[in-house]
Amino acid sequence: MSSDLWSFSLTTYARPGVERSCLHLQSAGVNVCLLLCGLWLEQRGVACNEQRLQQLRDIAGPWDADVVQPLRALRRQWKAAASEDAGLDDLRDKVKTLEMEAERHLLLRLERLALSWPQCEATDLTAWLEGVAAGAAHLDRDALHQLRVAVTGT
Repeated sequence: MSSDLWSFSLTTYARPGVERSCLHLQSAGVNVCLLLCGLWLEQRGVACNEQRLQQLRDIAGPWDADVVQPLRALRRQWKAAASEDAGLDDLRDKVKTLEMEAERHLLLRLERLALSWPQCEATDLTAWLEGVAAGAAHLDRDALHQLRVAVTGT
């Protein structure tokens, strides 16, 4: 297991089925960075509680709304036109790189917050994923389960 959240996220996202599950949950309104952070915290055995969930949301919400989402919206907006315009396609790739960099910064912020939380205390391995996904429109619990299985095998 990777000790830092960014490395853990890259390794996890590359596993079979994870990208598909994450994108499916993202389309339902779940923040993928929070999902990955939740998986990381589960792996570390950090106990989940409402205060910690809210602290993570307080960090992720504004950054996602002000930085990540505008970049993602621009990238998506340019998708069709970029398929016919090489210059726009190049710019779209740069926006995609910025979007990923913005997500990396968010993961670093989440990690800084969570590093002080005690490890090896958690008993409920579903709490983090359920907690970070709570409130999503039409939450697909099967996708959450598939994500957990792809990452933990359980």
